[in-house]
Amino acid sequence: MPTARPEPGMPTPPGRRPRKAAAPRRPLTQEAIVETAIRVLDAEGLEAVTMRRVAQELGTGPASLYAHVSGKDELRELMLDRVAADIMLPVPDPERWQEQLKDLAREIRRVYVSHRDIAMVSMGLIPTGPHLLDVAEAQLALMRAGGVPKKIAAMAVDTLGMFLDADAVEGTIYYAKTPAGEDPHAFFEEYFGQFKEYFAALPADRYPVLTGMVKELTDADDDGRFEFGLDLIVRGIASYVEDGERPG
Repeated sequence: MPTARPEPGMPTPPGRRPRKAAAPRRPLTQEAIVETAIRVLDAEGLEAVTMRRVAQELGTGPASLYAHVSGKDELRELMLDRVAADIMLPVPDPERWQEQLKDLAREIRRVYVSHRDIAMVSMGLIPTGPHLLDVAEAQLALMRAGGVPKKIAAMAVDTLGMFLDADAVEGTIYYAKTPAGEDPHAFFEEYFGQFKEYFAALPADRYPVLTGMVKELTDADDDGRFEFGLDLIVRGIASYVEDGERPG
């Protein structure tokens, strides 16, 4: 005859082990899946984000995730869109549109680099998520408020996106080279110093311009190069502004 279980609220009878209360399981939702995937991304990088790994972190099987996400590609797009929700968007001011466009680019860069190599997802991706579309809308609104023609703004938003993606990805690649426990800035000062010496030692008869510009080629830091590229792009966009061109 089976032994009856103690009723709720009753003490455990002598000679028996108390039953551990099962931890309440968090309902499996798309939001929970995406949040978990971003935690894996932040800790280990994009390659570590697989359906199996996310399911493991959630204490379930991979098959259960497919009821909420169609696969790894959609999961990565959802992750990127969730990350983009943290980007602060400006209210367009026609008198300051160029500086606002630069500020928005800096904000996108800040958010992307805070999530390791998430920018890899953005490369080659046509945005469809609501937060990514909010960012694109803001960029286009700034350019149109400044009088940038529609055709130019449409191409420029793509060019600016490629620049931001490439910068964020390159930064991730470089910082991955930093040995564990070392200061990245000190490491890269020494790392690029080696290339400065290498370029200076190149045969001047074969590379006269390059060897004559070693200091200029190796002086700028990561932020300086980013700011130069950003200024170059925004100035180029502004050169297409036409009088009387406004949203419409």
